[in-house]
Amino acid sequence: MIMKATKSKTSPKKITESDSTKLKELFVDGLKDIYWAEKNLAKALTKMAKNTTSEELKAAFEQHTTETEQHAARVEEIFGLIGEKAQAKKCAAMEGLIEEANEILESTEKGTMVRDCGLIMAAQKVEHYEIASYGTLRNIARTLGHSNVADLLQQTLDQEGETDHKLTELAEAYVNEEASVE
Repeated sequence: MIMKATKSKTSPKKITESDSTKLKELFVDGLKDIYWAEKNLAKALTKMAKNTTSEELKAAFEQHTTETEQHAARVEEIFGLIGEKAQAKKCAAMEGLIEEANEILESTEKGTMVRDCGLIMAAQKVEHYEIASYGTLRNIARTLGHSNVADLLQQTLDQEGETDHKLTELAEAYVNEEASVE
């Protein structure tokens, strides 16, 4: 259920310097988290691409590997723009999602569309995590007055959405149907 945000009847609280500092700390922590996620996802996507049945899915994973490396570089650029050193912090969520993809590889037969269906499912879970992360980081960047950073985060957010859409199209075009008859 989607709920519409309503404006409070009280006037908005002005952001104080200490509030801004706390929010910036949260923002930087989120950047560290997604930086680790992107760097580790690139390795996982390479493994996923090598283990697909469909050439189209393999190409999609290879393209997303390249984009993921660009996303990590973009996060490094963002760190520089806000005066911080690029630093990764282990992302438990992405670690779990990558482990789930590995479990799919272990539990499905090589050369099957069932495996491809499972890999699409795992990849879309990753995409949705990234979409949520980049959307939230973009909104915080806007609140902190970093419109240039928000624009960079929006670029990545757009690419993540496109990848999710492409994976859905592959699943609906033939992967799920072929998996259902194996």
